[in-house]
Amino acid sequence: MTNQLNAQRADLLFMVEHAIKAPSGHNTQPWKFKINEHSVDIYPDYGKALPVVDPDNRELFVSLGCATENLCIAATIKGYRSEVSVAADGLIHIDLQRDTTITPSPLFPQIAMRQTNRNVYDGRIIPVDSICELQAMEKEPAVGVRFFRNGSHEFNMIADLILAGNSRQMDDEHFIAELKQWMRYNKKHADGTHDGLSYAVFGAPNLPRFISQPVMGMFINGKQQNKGDRKKIASSSHLVLFTTEANTIEQWVALGRTLERYLLKMTAMGIAIGYMNQPNEVKDLALTMTSSLGLDSQYPTVLIRIGYSERAPYSQRRPVETVLLP
Repeated sequence: MTNQLNAQRADLLFMVEHAIKAPSGHNTQPWKFKINEHSVDIYPDYGKALPVVDPDNRELFVSLGCATENLCIAATIKGYRSEVSVAADGLIHIDLQRDTTITPSPLFPQIAMRQTNRNVYDGRIIPVDSICELQAMEKEPAVGVRFFRNGSHEFNMIADLILAGNSRQMDDEHFIAELKQWMRYNKKHADGTHDGLSYAVFGAPNLPRFISQPVMGMFINGKQQNKGDRKKIASSSHLVLFTTEANTIEQWVALGRTLERYLLKMTAMGIAIGYMNQPNEVKDLALTMTSSLGLDSQYPTVLIRIGYSERAPYSQRRPVETVLLP
């Protein structure tokens, strides 16, 4: 019996190891996991919250939803059926039961391959049949996904809101301070934390911190951010907007599960993904986008750009033992 329990714990640990490869705002990795006998609980780690850019913890719970989806996908590899429930306080409970009829998810190999790609893309447009295949993917209840092709009126309107969001955020000293708190200025700095936004993902060289910190700081302003983002947007094939019907923790988690499913499928299709969430993070810009796109009662929550690009550097992850609760 002891051997069986040890084997099961090893299976559940395997699932958690893949759950933590999920994306998160500023790569904060705002999660804690508790492995039980037949389940895993995911807790929000509010010590990794971003109170300026994400005051309602909406993006935090989207990240927990992404981690949940990874865990459920990894469970299929070990022959477990998963059932997810979300409590009002944000605790995510995943019941795991062995099931010999489970088919391993074809998305599993992409968990380790998925990345946020901040490059300027190559400008190619994703074929219509590929977009149709993505649009047909399974979504969690109350979650919407909309695609806007480069050159369309909607694409250009959203692009303007992204640039307006940059100007607004970069003019906020509290936003800048929070961003800098999560920047990692060279390899030694990144290796010391295994989180945050490393110099490598920004395309910066590995230099002594007393050099890299002021140099990277010179580019943290609205003018430079918009200059770079104009090129990134223009090089992208589509903007993709994920929405919820209500601003609730349960629906944010559901959106995260749907988002991760899409990210993994896009990775399998050779599509690059980058985040452009600025319009969703500035309240009046989100209202403008809601009205302009005719979203009615939908809440714009996550905005990404997609296209084709060379691979980019990967963000680090903290060792799994550091996110486990006793």
